[in-house]
Amino acid sequence: MEIRELQWFVALAESEHVTSAAERLNIAQPTLSRAIARLEKRVGVPLFDRQQNRLRLNKYGEVFRAHVVRAISEIDHAEQRIATLVDPDTGTIALGFLHSYGTWLVPGLLAGYRRIAPATTFELRGSAADAVVDGVRNGRLDLGITSPRPAGEDLRWTPLQDEPLCLLVPAGHRLASRRQVGTADLAAEDFLALQPEFGLRQVADRLCQEAGFTARIVMECTELSTLRTLVAAGLGVAVVPSTGDASAQQGRAVPVPLTDPGAFRTIGVIAPAGGPPAAVVARFYEYVRSTAGTTEA
Repeated sequence: MEIRELQWFVALAESEHVTSAAERLNIAQPTLSRAIARLEKRVGVPLFDRQQNRLRLNKYGEVFRAHVVRAISEIDHAEQRIATLVDPDTGTIALGFLHSYGTWLVPGLLAGYRRIAPATTFELRGSAADAVVDGVRNGRLDLGITSPRPAGEDLRWTPLQDEPLCLLVPAGHRLASRRQVGTADLAAEDFLALQPEFGLRQVADRLCQEAGFTARIVMECTELSTLRTLVAAGLGVAVVPSTGDASAQQGRAVPVPLTDPGAFRTIGVIAPAGGPPAAVVARFYEYVRSTAGTTEA
């Protein structure tokens, strides 16, 4: 089978009309008809039901199309990977990261790298920590920027920087005027938090446990911006990154620094244990690692 003929088959399956498909493909109608006949002879069954001037995929054709679409996609992906091995400045990188990093860390990294390799393109996917880690493990993501460090030996982790955490309280809260506060002072508070799969939630839970209590969580959400808005509405307090932008709350939420030694989350980049296989990814990976304020663990 020729790749070209498989592509013609997909086009005909979409149009269900030989004449229109041939015009779209800029080939003669008999040429297309002969190609489909060769495919049907090869697989041993008709792929279309003929209905007057139209064709409709039958059950064999539906199965064949599903596999053909995947085959064409795999070949396209292979060509792209080979191209990136030849030229590390071109190609696409699938980069996963925590949602909150999309407001400050990721834009800075990409802006700096675009000055070095403007031909590189990115697929950006903000998600929870577990989803980012799973994406790199399963090959859906080339690299991930996340916190905390993932468990297991199948990923390579490079810490980049420590991000301080603070307590966000509603304006008028008893702690709003404090210059700083320890987590041990918060045992009686109603907490607002991200869901357990988020790295920030895991760090906040650890801080409370180290302070000798389990946080009383009254609401969970999936967005840091929502978490800040809930605090501003007076629904509870929350542990959030100090680097976050609370300006949208117009003074209705007040950040108070935390004094606990562990009141930070370490931001790191993750890659497969063997390193990125594609040159375009490897080059960006080394660029991100070069921005680290610490050495690889």
